[in-house]
Amino acid sequence: MKIKWYGHAAFKITTDKGIRMIIDPYEPGAYNGALSYGKIDEEADIVLTSHDHADHNYTKTIAGGYALIDKAGEYDLQGIKIKAFSSFHDATSGKERGVNLIFVIAVDGLNLVHTGDIGHDLDDDMLKKIGKVDIVLLPVGGFFTIDADQAAKMISALAPRVTIPMHYKTDKCGFPIAPAEEFTKGKNNVRVLDKSEVEIRKENLPTKPEVLVLRHAL
Repeated sequence: MKIKWYGHAAFKITTDKGIRMIIDPYEPGAYNGALSYGKIDEEADIVLTSHDHADHNYTKTIAGGYALIDKAGEYDLQGIKIKAFSSFHDATSGKERGVNLIFVIAVDGLNLVHTGDIGHDLDDDMLKKIGKVDIVLLPVGGFFTIDADQAAKMISALAPRVTIPMHYKTDKCGFPIAPAEEFTKGKNNVRVLDKSEVEIRKENLPTKPEVLVLRHAL
């Protein structure tokens, strides 16, 4: 599969068969311009949104007759198995920021997890629902989500082969959150790539867990 990071928590997953999934598309200029990543105007076959906030649910510019998944459940679309289950956007059972969906996507022999705006540690039941993880897309910036230390703890629990951080401070994000370096410092096997897209196949998963930091596409 190919994984493209638009920016913030927005990704495009393209399967080996060419099926296109867009996850958590943002509204350009949301929150009085604090989020200034460019417009996502590509086509999709499937769109997933983890919660109903403007930096995660903006589907108006996405083209194509896509299927939208924005509720908990189990789905089988075009041979892609997707589990969406509820978590919280904060550490107070949703009292501050509401609910959040975690997506578990099984395709191309890989299990990819997008954690949305998870705001708390994963309990044993959630870990069981997620199961084996090859690739995790994980917020690391803190304040609105888990922070760098909590993300490191979550990686220890999930044991992914590849971690791609998201939802952190960049030149296009004016939120009061930390940059990726707060998460990557002191870690082994970190690769900072000068590109927004990476291809990962089951046969070329790293033998040792690694962190891939992508450049935002927009």
